[in-house]
Amino acid sequence: MNLEDVSNIRLVNQQIEASTFKEGKDLVSWMGAMQAQDYAMATWAIGLRLPGVTEKLIQEDINRGTILRTHLLRPTWHFVSADDIWWILDLTAAQVRIKSGSRLKELGISSEVALKSNQVIESAFTNHQYLTREELYFEMEQNKVSGGKDRWSHLIFLAELEGILCSGIKKDKNQTYAILGDRVPRPASISKDEALGKLAFKYFSSHSPATLMDFIWWSGLSVTSAKRALEIIKPGFISETIADQEFWLPEHFSMSTPEIPSVYLLPAFDQFLIGYKDRTAAFPLEHHSKAFTNNGIFHPVIVVNGQVKGLWKRTIKKDKVYFEPKFFKPVSKDVLDLTTKSARKFAEFLGKKLDCIEPA
Repeated sequence: MNLEDVSNIRLVNQQIEASTFKEGKDLVSWMGAMQAQDYAMATWAIGLRLPGVTEKLIQEDINRGTILRTHLLRPTWHFVSADDIWWILDLTAAQVRIKSGSRLKELGISSEVALKSNQVIESAFTNHQYLTREELYFEMEQNKVSGGKDRWSHLIFLAELEGILCSGIKKDKNQTYAILGDRVPRPASISKDEALGKLAFKYFSSHSPATLMDFIWWSGLSVTSAKRALEIIKPGFISETIADQEFWLPEHFSMSTPEIPSVYLLPAFDQFLIGYKDRTAAFPLEHHSKAFTNNGIFHPVIVVNGQVKGLWKRTIKKDKVYFEPKFFKPVSKDVLDLTTKSARKFAEFLGKKLDCIEPA
């Protein structure tokens, strides 16, 4: 097995190639959690892994609360299944809070300030099931929680980590918040070891082949906790050394690889790239700066036969989506045709007509 094999096998295990799921919540649960700060692109990250599913259907899952959007794993938004949100929060929230410590200190957010904010937030939902971010800002201002939008947004973030808030429905094109306990009643707690094992099992099943360092990056766990998690699941997994790295795979691993040729349009911040500390299996270092920036901004990429070969942009106007590919190097007509086919699937996901622009 070589690094190119690693990338192709990841396409299969991540359900990009030949998905075995039909429901959004089951797909998200299989992945463990899916990064979701770019909301529109994050819904496509689910959609491309569920053939025939539309953006509207995924939004219905989010409105029903079977898929939730909140902060967990690392200091950013993730989609997570309602079945998994409580135990993952219990496992990772403290670590996320620690990693956010310097920024919270800069903003003057002490535990006393956070406690008052949480009380205001919970009180705001006494007569409301869903509130937008701006409505929560208004409540904070009215109740003398000092600061501006940046400070208030971090207080909302802390309320998510406390298990108070999570995503609500989409209302008048605006995302809302809801009380997590109202959307998903808290189940019986599980032990830390059980939670560590569950998270590691999900990650190394859905993201394999992957390394311990990849898992540490994705999970946000401490090195000690991540090593413990891997130890717990090792009896059901095997390792293989590739390019001087130890990769882990399920014990009953199948060397199935995607059909060749294949072209996929992956959204910004997709797990295929952001789910790993080391991304060289998918494309060489020379192209990394084209796909993501030093401050953590990831662009939508075109993956050809398991390798990142270019970027893509979309512009949405009324009933049309304008699609523009930009390949790093010239590609064959077959690849261009498959790219257009993939773009058409994206347009269908949005419920719009496709209008292609010639590759740059």
